[in-house]
Amino acid sequence: MIFVLYGRQAAAFSTRMARTVGVVSRPMATAVDSEATQQQESIAKIPDMDEIVSLCKRRGIIFPSSEIYNGFAGFYDYGPLGAELKKNIKDAWWKNFVTQREDVVGVDSSIIHNPTTWKSSGHLDGFSDPMVDCKETKLRFRADQIFYSPVILEETSERVGYVCVQEGNDETMVKDAKKQAKALLKAKDMKGSKIEAFAFREVVEATEEEMAEIPSPASGKPTLTMPRDFNLMFETRVGAAVDSENIAYLRPETAQGIFINFKNVLGSSRQKIPFGIAQIGKAFRNEITPRNFIFRSREFEQMEVEYFIPPGDDVWPEFHQKWMDDSKDFLVSLGLREDLMGWDVHEGDGLAHYARACTDITFKFPFGEQELMGIAARGNYDLTQHTEGSGKTLDYFDDQTKEKYIPHCIEPSLGVDRLALAIICSAYAEDEIGGEKRNFLKFSPKIAPIKAVVLPLLKNKEALVSTARDIFEKLQARYNVAWDATGAIGRRYRRADEVGVPFCITVDFETIEDDAGVTIRDRDSTEQVRVPLDEVIPYLSKAIDGY
Repeated sequence: MIFVLYGRQAAAFSTRMARTVGVVSRPMATAVDSEATQQQESIAKIPDMDEIVSLCKRRGIIFPSSEIYNGFAGFYDYGPLGAELKKNIKDAWWKNFVTQREDVVGVDSSIIHNPTTWKSSGHLDGFSDPMVDCKETKLRFRADQIFYSPVILEETSERVGYVCVQEGNDETMVKDAKKQAKALLKAKDMKGSKIEAFAFREVVEATEEEMAEIPSPASGKPTLTMPRDFNLMFETRVGAAVDSENIAYLRPETAQGIFINFKNVLGSSRQKIPFGIAQIGKAFRNEITPRNFIFRSREFEQMEVEYFIPPGDDVWPEFHQKWMDDSKDFLVSLGLREDLMGWDVHEGDGLAHYARACTDITFKFPFGEQELMGIAARGNYDLTQHTEGSGKTLDYFDDQTKEKYIPHCIEPSLGVDRLALAIICSAYAEDEIGGEKRNFLKFSPKIAPIKAVVLPLLKNKEALVSTARDIFEKLQARYNVAWDATGAIGRRYRRADEVGVPFCITVDFETIEDDAGVTIRDRDSTEQVRVPLDEVIPYLSKAIDGY
């Protein structure tokens, strides 16, 4: 039987606990254990990026790579909590889209493929971003990630120059542009003149005449080169010789490893169309300007499905919509805030030449609304390209219709690192308990790095410690749990809250003297329940695993 403690019951229980351990006047336990009655509603806010980066480093979630050597731009290391969070995200995705489906199977392809793979897929010739250089500072920028605007006087409609800012949220871009415009007007003896609203455009759209006046974000002077293409693939060499014959590439995406294994999977898995092939794996892109923490880095991890379907313009829309719905439901199940999520439908020039459709699920990060996940109807482009490049037929014979065709596919593609960042941003919350501000992470129990922390009320009482260790070791067989026996109980609660531990399990004197079970405290509500010892694992299993 489980008893919920709140209000006066919680206060009475806390006072009894305080008397037991010999604290009467102002016990910490009383203030903390009745915290559910003092809690103000938690506020889910969009944190500043600096807050996220600081929290991640301080609590062992994410570190800059090679930090003792002053770091290495575009690369990050996951710490103890980050490694667990990342693993839990991947496990949840695999369970949802592979294990619990009969029509999806998995592969794990090599990071380095035969180089002809990338020639056939189009990556070797067309996988590039537009780049500009600052001739004075030698810094490089993606031309589609810096924006320029004319500075036009409101009174005369005269253009007096340009401003140029890096991509960010609207507020940041306008703030930076105003600062530049103010300096420009001062330099032209027009201080105080009113200007029209900025009309930002990507630098990639600028003419040569405009580029001659557009200031570099680095130097503040018109020192930018014209945009040019920069191939994003990392080169490497295979074998002992160093020549052009043994050049290979680190894969820039995981999808091609699925396509080139289509026949192998089809022949060995007994799947019939429609069916999918899933993969989780590392990918590498030599980003010109990696930025926004782990959102855009040079080494990252992808979770992708290529779901193969029959051809026909009347076939793909239903499958595409179903994958859009399933993808959103999955993201919400991990704890993403729906109020920060949106849709972005690619149309016209925003759609790849081979794609029938592509819709992104977006997320409002601290630096603006950006793509989180893409769901594309890719047609049969990839299998056709690899058929031509390899000389091997990658078609499918339908036993029912007696037709042979190259299948089309729906591709839901999601970055592990971007999702981890979105989850951290969604989980970041603050409230007030007893007049004291509390910052904490509201991780969903199923992806929380640490599922529970076990707390003996006192570390110098053998009976408390022994019972708590027994619970801890049993839980270790199922979950990643923590042990904390140091400090006041309230302080230990706060430590657990900050890293998103959903449940605190306290072993007190009632546990060992009255056989009253343990108290399990919920992180979000701060309410506590009394749970018999033999029901602790079933209780957590229901809350974490759903059964």
